[in-house]
Amino acid sequence: MIELYYGPTSNGRKVSIMLAETKVQYNLHPIDILAGDQFKPDYLKINPNNKQPAIVDSDGPGGRPITVFESGAILIYLARKTGRLLPKDTVREIAALKWLMWQMAGIGPMFGQWVHFDMYAPEKIQYAIDRYRREADRLRLVADHHLAEHEYFADEYSIADIAAFPWLQSFRTRLPPEVPTPHIDRWIDSIAQRPAVKEGMALLLSEMRPEARGEKPVSEHTWNVLYGTIQHGDRYKAARSR
Repeated sequence: MIELYYGPTSNGRKVSIMLAETKVQYNLHPIDILAGDQFKPDYLKINPNNKQPAIVDSDGPGGRPITVFESGAILIYLARKTGRLLPKDTVREIAALKWLMWQMAGIGPMFGQWVHFDMYAPEKIQYAIDRYRREADRLRLVADHHLAEHEYFADEYSIADIAAFPWLQSFRTRLPPEVPTPHIDRWIDSIAQRPAVKEGMALLLSEMRPEARGEKPVSEHTWNVLYGTIQHGDRYKAARSR
């Protein structure tokens, strides 16, 4: 049985979609990152990087429990465990893995920095906002150019699409690109119709806070949880030492 530690973020939804696609049974453990659940000592034993999602598989390799954190690593683990959504053809497998790494190294960090400086930074630094916006749009154009000639990132639906979808879909709505991306739009609209994608995207959606939607400013406490003294200060160090 999989124990899923999850919150309704783009990274979390990668794993909820994957579990829905593969029909793997799991127990859900909500992680409210705005409240600081990621710093609880028991959770830090699962993910010392104090992020979500994470999983614990009681039936891991050799029948022994295994803990996996980082959403990309979880997708690879579940693909290997189930034999699904990682292409069997070597060329396509490499394509899926390289586009997965593209998402992990590019889309996630760059889009995340854009949101931080545009929505949460205490000081509006226009250079930072513009720098990350331009990089986010550059990455979207990379994807759009690729998807002009490919139905999916690896020519078949795979973990590469699952990784990119929550980010590209949510940012199309909240922070649309300054240039047209018709091939991403086609790809998003197609994937969004998959029943498992609908299921995975809906997990804990009703629990998503208005601050996370950009509908309400974060409190000082929540800002410190995400970016300030709790994230980087003595309380975090003390929690890790327990």
